[in-house]
Order: sequence, then C-alpha cells, then structure tokens
Amino acid sequence: MACIKTFVRRMVTVAMVCFTAQAAHAQDWRTKYPTLVYAQASNENATTKTEALTPIAEYLSKKLGVKVQLRVVNDYAAVIEGQRSGHIHIALHGASSYARGIMTGVKMEPFATDIYKGNNRGYYAVFFVKKDSPYKSIQDLKGKNLGLVDANSTSGGTVPLYALNKMSINPETYFSKVVYTGTHENAIIALQQGTVDVAANWWNNETESNLSRMDKNKMARYDDFRMVYKSDLIPNGPYTYLSDFPPEMKTAIAKAFFDAAKEAPEAFQKAAYGGAWEPVTHETYLPVIELNKFVDNLRKKR
Repeated sequence: MACIKTFVRRMVTVAMVCFTAQAAHAQDWRTKYPTLVYAQASNENATTKTEALTPIAEYLSKKLGVKVQLRVVNDYAAVIEGQRSGHIHIALHGASSYARGIMTGVKMEPFATDIYKGNNRGYYAVFFVKKDSPYKSIQDLKGKNLGLVDANSTSGGTVPLYALNKMSINPETYFSKVVYTGTHENAIIALQQGTVDVAANWWNNETESNLSRMDKNKMARYDDFRMVYKSDLIPNGPYTYLSDFPPEMKTAIAKAFFDAAKEAPEAFQKAAYGGAWEPVTHETYLPVIELNKFVDNLRKKR
C-alpha cells in the first residue's frame, strides 16, 4: 500500500512539474516581450490615424496580456527600418513597402490583410487632376508638375512609375517637377493648392478612397477632382510580425486580430475602416516584388 502511495505521489509530482513547465513555456514570450510596438504609416492625418487605431491597440493589450504601444510613423521607410531593427513588432505595410522590406532582408511575415467595403481585396493607383482643369489624360500634362507620395508607397510611388514607363514617359524629363509629398493626403492638398497639376493616390471605388475619407473629414471635396488614370488591381498590404517570434506568440497575435470583429467590434470597425481582416501569405506579394525590381532597374538606367 505504501508503495502504491509513493508511486501516486511521484506521478502527481511529475504531472505538476510538466504542467508548470508547460505553463512557464507558454508565458515565455510575454516575459521576453512585455511591450509590443504596433506601427502604421500616416498615409492620412496622423491625429486621425491615431484616434482610429488607439482602441484596437487597447483591445490587443488586453487580449494578448502585454502592453501594445501604438506608433504612427511618418512613412513606410520608418516602418521597414523599425521592423529591421526589431523596434517595431507588428506593422501594417503597403504591398510595395512589404516587398521592399523582404527584398532588403527584413525578417517579417504577413499574417493578415484588409478586405475593404464591397469585398475589395485590392485597390488601385490613380492619377487625379482638378475637375475644372483642362487635362484629360497624362499626355496632356507634359511640362506640368507631378505629385507622387512616397518611394515605398505602392499606389503613390512604384505603380505610378511603372505606369508612366509603360506610356514611354520618363517623369524626370516629361514633367517640369516631380514632388514627393510624403502622404496621400498631402498629395491631394498639393493638387488642391496648385503646387502640383496631377497627383498619384489610392482608390478602391466611388465610396472608398483616400479622397472620399478626406471629403468625410472636410479636408477636400471629392467632386473637385477628376481621375485621368487607374491602374490594374493591387493587392491590399499585409499586417506583419517579426519572423523570429515564437510560434505560440504568432498564433496569439493572429488570433487576437481575427477575434477583434467579435470581441471588440467598435474598435475593429475603426481600425478596419468598416471592412474586415482575413489571413494572407507571402505568395500574394510575389508579383509586387517583381514590380519593385522593375522600378529599381528603371531608376538605375536613369
């Protein structure tokens, strides 16, 4: 009988040790990462972006059991370099900035992407002019000023350059001046103020675009502008986390994002702009990597 009791005690002890070890292992990533930095580039007004994302950062903090610190940065280059250095842990990229990060060795993985209103899994690069201007096409704008957004922006940088090349246009010689405005909002404002005559931007449809958001925020009137070019569909950019995160940490982050619609609907709607989130893989962005390589070669030739 004593032997049986001893055996049982040993088995209970072993079970407790195993359970404790498993629990400690599950908590390891929280000990190593007591604070996670979640970043997005300010492709709209930084204050508006911060207000929209603060609730989801608070939800993620509660869900993950660690502090999630929101950081709205100036441009995609800051997102790329932040993840390269490990100072940014979770980030939303444009398709082109994700491709640029991968091409330059950033150790990150995509896990989610946006689905915009109307079930849109992509968007377009467009060129806008003022509605009352005489310009009907890019060919009418020779010698005028072009407004781009950011060298690492898909809709505001790489796709417009690719499109112009397909039109046999070298922007540096075709236009009087090429201005990089830094954000999509700034590109519209530059066009509005006459600093540029044509501006690149992103556009989903008549009800969802940077311009329609600016109209809603009374920063510009949608009807004051006219589109003179629209690209082929571009895949929505990915949310990424660092590749060296433990597997259970990656699972927890992805689950927190995909549970947000049910568990924090108001915060989710603000962060997703009324759309949704779905899983995505690296393979989605292989064509964008090829596009970046094309633009890089184009710049070298010039």
